[in-house]
Amino acid sequence: MFNFMSLDGYYKGPNDEINWHTHGAEESEYSADSLKADNMLLFGRVTYEMMASFWPTTEAIKNLPQVAEGMNKAEKIVFSRTMKKAEWNNTRIISDNIIEETRKLKEASVKDLTILGSGNILTQFAEAGLIDDYQFMIDPVAIGAGEPILKGLKSILNLELISVKTFKNGILLLNYKPVIA
Repeated sequence: MFNFMSLDGYYKGPNDEINWHTHGAEESEYSADSLKADNMLLFGRVTYEMMASFWPTTEAIKNLPQVAEGMNKAEKIVFSRTMKKAEWNNTRIISDNIIEETRKLKEASVKDLTILGSGNILTQFAEAGLIDDYQFMIDPVAIGAGEPILKGLKSILNLELISVKTFKNGILLLNYKPVIA
């Protein structure tokens, strides 16, 4: 799981905005390097539509060429009950039994699975114990309102800090593993 969030725990603002996230050159380099790992990317429909509307564009390719290349080449899965067709290349739709289907993917895939954004899906996967690695990129900004990360979590999620990376602009990347009781 990789997600950025504000100091006050939101991964998007009250109107789904993410423009408060400052993604500079150093963070872009980190993203590009992460995408070289050839992970399979997982999205909920809303996050998928946002990503699909940006990464294939001329603007993304011009301004963030390495990240755009990685995002556009990556194998992608979108979880949606309403989508019938995915336009972004290398995308497959899973519409039912997402927990069971993701377990099958984890068992069968040689690639790591990385969920980006997708708060509702993220919470479901956390509760099902499907997430092996939590990466939170914390921006040094409080936005006051929005969608909290892991909203609606029904049980306590204990995590162990594995590593911390500090970016020059004050962003922190916190990497956690779940604590198995």
